[in-house]
Amino acid sequence: MKIPGISFSLNRALGITAVKQKVARTTGIPTTRGGLERKVGAMLIGALFGSKRKRR
Repeated sequence: MKIPGISFSLNRALGITAVKQKVARTTGIPTTRGGLERKVGAMLIGALFGSKRKRR
């Protein structure tokens, strides 16, 4: 039985989450599967149909 409102994450305690966020911000490459799929998909659509929005 869990206590409501209290959680513990080993990754956050070890600082892994902060390192992943920092790497993602500096490189511009997402570290999550969904973020990576979204970025690759947008690049493919832009290459196929000629994207009109500016890329960062």
